[in-house]
Amino acid sequence: MMDTARKLDVIDARPAFTQADADALNARFEGMGTLEMLRTLFSEDTLGEVGVVSSFGTESAVLLHLVAQADPAIPVIFVDTLKMFPETLDYRETLVSAFGIKDSRVVTPKPETLAAKDDKGLRWSFDPDGCCDIRKVEPLARAKHGLDTWISGRKAFQSVTRQNLPRFEIEDGRLKLNPLGDWTKADLDAYFEEHALPRHPLEAQGYLSIGCEPCTSKVMPGEDPRAGRWRGWDKVECGIHTTSTPLGDPDDPANQPVF
Repeated sequence: MMDTARKLDVIDARPAFTQADADALNARFEGMGTLEMLRTLFSEDTLGEVGVVSSFGTESAVLLHLVAQADPAIPVIFVDTLKMFPETLDYRETLVSAFGIKDSRVVTPKPETLAAKDDKGLRWSFDPDGCCDIRKVEPLARAKHGLDTWISGRKAFQSVTRQNLPRFEIEDGRLKLNPLGDWTKADLDAYFEEHALPRHPLEAQGYLSIGCEPCTSKVMPGEDPRAGRWRGWDKVECGIHTTSTPLGDPDDPANQPVF
């Protein structure tokens, strides 16, 4: 994407961005404020085709507010797994309206995939990686088709798997931008307060990280903010940001739920 020497009449299968591009962008924008960085990137069209991926969780309002201030026409993508809390769906509508987001997109799992791999809707209970794969990872992969850059709301403080996040990184040939990577919980809370942003209605009930309803529980005092996700499983990510390992054959009796 940053190589201006490419010829338009030649099919170019190279990735839009390389690690060298990410390194250069990290160096260029080091120390720059988040909003100023976003405004610069959008105005210069540095990112190519770009979209924001949002879970509309407890912290999502901060990134969405920043992006909407920089350019409200930037697409915002939401993966509705069809297992979401009703409160999350309502919160999405609230934020889209409040921030004037002009291009709000929703992607869902393919019905034929659910019929083949999760016809009873219970795969989350015995193969959470596989459930995330068909309900979240694959739909998002479709939504990202055609994007050169996608913007993530990850922060380093959220869990050990997210430490040392760079602002810019490369994933599958795309640029991945983490504008809030170095923000702390205190930074987020201060931004919520300064701009009077709406809070997710479940946060006050102890849900600090919110995903699908069956796999989300309240977080106890002193726990990691993401401790309420997939509680009881050796799993801390859905597979969007890390590789998951679904069961190979859900029809194998060894992989069936015991209840």
